[in-house]
Formats: sequence, C-alpha cells, structure tokens
Amino acid sequence: MAPFIALVVVSLVLLLLRRHWSVALRGGLAAMFTLTGGAHFVGMREELIAMVPPALPEPGLLVTVTGVLELAGVAGLLWARTAPWAAAGLGVLLVAMFPANVYAAQQGLSPSLGDQLLPRTLLQVVFLAATVAVVVHHRRSRVVEYSPAT
Repeated sequence: MAPFIALVVVSLVLLLLRRHWSVALRGGLAAMFTLTGGAHFVGMREELIAMVPPALPEPGLLVTVTGVLELAGVAGLLWARTAPWAAAGLGVLLVAMFPANVYAAQQGLSPSLGDQLLPRTLLQVVFLAATVAVVVHHRRSRVVEYSPAT
C-alpha cells in the first residue's frame, strides 16, 4: 500500500504546487517506483525473491535486474525528454512482473488483505494507468506541437 500512497500523496502535493497534472503524475510515479525499486535491494528483498514463480530461473538475479530497471525508470521520469519512454518501459515492467503478484497471492506469501489477488490486481491497474497517462499525454502534446499551421 505504501507505493500507492506515495503515488497519490506526491502527485497531490505537486498539483497543489500548481504543477501540470502530467508533471505531478510523473513525480508521483517517480516516488512510487523509488520505493518499489529500493525494496528490491533493502528491506523486502527476500520477500520479493520468494514471489518469483519457480518456473523462472535465478530469482535473485531477476529481482536485482527489475530493481535496477525500476530505478532507471525513475531517473527517466524526472527528465521531460525521456519521461514517455521511461513511463512506457515501467508499464511494460509492471505487466511483466504481474505473474509474480499472482503467484504471491496464490501462495499466500503475505497474509494481509492488500496482498490478496483482487487488491493486487486493482493496484497494478492503477499503476499501469498512470504510466499510460504519461505516455498518452506526451504523445498528444507532441501531435499538437507539430501540427502544421492552418
């Protein structure tokens, strides 16, 4: 739940500071993925390794690689030129890692309500929607920016 709270709180703070909604959302995503990416190395590493489905090789390496990718995505979100690419990459990463969430929920690796399949799925949908919103906004703003004058 902490990543969701980070996404919402940071986005709201940036909106209150009169940042454009897309900048606020990028900031919220950056905060969220800083938490989740950092957890791949500190605090929850063993739990994340346990979430990797047994069919996948080298769970520790996979957790390390996905953590590095999440933190690289954070850096990309903070620079306007790379933000849509970073958001797209993080969206793909969310989809790619979703089977680990399903496996963890099915195995009961955490007894909390937030770790059951439906809440996990709903959170993933929110996170994915946020990354898609950043990409779509950038795409639409580029189309308007480069439209030929009439």
